Amino acid sequence: MELDTDNAFAELGLAPDATEREVKAAWRRLASQWHPDRNDSAGAVARMQRINQAFEEIRRAGFNDRAGGDGDTPVTPTGDATDGSDADQQAEAASGAAGTQRQRRTLHRKLRMTLEQAASGCIKVLRGKVTDNCASCRGAGHHVLGGNCAKCGGSGAIPKRAFFGWPTGVAECDACLGGGIARQVCAACAGVGKMAPRSYQINVRIPPGVRHGALLHVDGRRVSGEGPAADIEIRIEVSRHEFFELDDDGTIRCEMPIDGFAWIANRQVKVPTVTGYQMLQLSRDRLTYRLEGMGFPVQCRGPRADHVVTLVPIFPQQLSTDQQILLDQLSATTLGADEEALDERLRAWNRGLRGWKTATGPDGA
Repeated sequence: MELDTDNAFAELGLAPDATEREVKAAWRRLASQWHPDRNDSAGAVARMQRINQAFEEIRRAGFNDRAGGDGDTPVTPTGDATDGSDADQQAEAASGAAGTQRQRRTLHRKLRMTLEQAASGCIKVLRGKVTDNCASCRGAGHHVLGGNCAKCGGSGAIPKRAFFGWPTGVAECDACLGGGIARQVCAACAGVGKMAPRSYQINVRIPPGVRHGALLHVDGRRVSGEGPAADIEIRIEVSRHEFFELDDDGTIRCEMPIDGFAWIANRQVKVPTVTGYQMLQLSRDRLTYRLEGMGFPVQCRGPRADHVVTLVPIFPQQLSTDQQILLDQLSATTLGADEEALDERLRAWNRGLRGWKTATGPDGA
């Protein structure tokens, strides 16, 4: 939670005109009370973070009185005091607990897309909701009124009493959160320090060639319109494809069943790729074809690899009457053809058979 200077003084239980000596004395007192090594309550770490953040904010804004500095260094919530007395060392130690909170907020989103979208790039619409800090109180949840808290009299603590009224110690004042300074609940956010969630919608351009698991960063300062006022880290999830397999080198492989008669007839067929259908001229002596530059980008925004298609000719298990007649006619043209018209493989086989028959006799024995 970010603190302005007035709220920082209130967090330390001081008036806005407190001197440097008073600020450091208040910090020592509260640090001694709330350091997790000395205070095992559930809220000790969070309170120590607020104390350090308040000290850092006041130091950054400049002390009202430069005299009286004694070199004390704030304490981080999980460690001991740090040696050193200069302002830089104090700033580093004081911001240890709260420095992360002052960094620019980052939203983490997942974005699912198809292999085709990942290969060609696309524009995706991101929708969501984000909760901003209250602008009126800057996320503090209250406004500093000044003067002592009416409930605790400015001490920041109220006595705890047992059932019969006997004192059993002190507890942090819930009206001033231990600061001792009178404060008023912020009406704009009802004291929560946050505004109501608001919807956002932004268009994100995905570059061609992103892979599954890739991280894309969107700088929120460059987003116009109804953006979330934050950076966005997008993890890409590419859905598994029904037809294609993607290799590490960008090659896309596709095993495609095809009508066996079309393959024999050397027909043209449509082959699916990540950019749409491509016409492929078949050749009955080939089952594997490589389409150059039709695959996935080798690297993001880089040239495309190849698309490899492996054909699986499919013939009907049971022929129709017409198909059987046509096949008989086709077979007859081969059986009745002259020797020289046959394929070399058939001629070589026939020569081998004749030689085998001559060597073994007319009965083949």
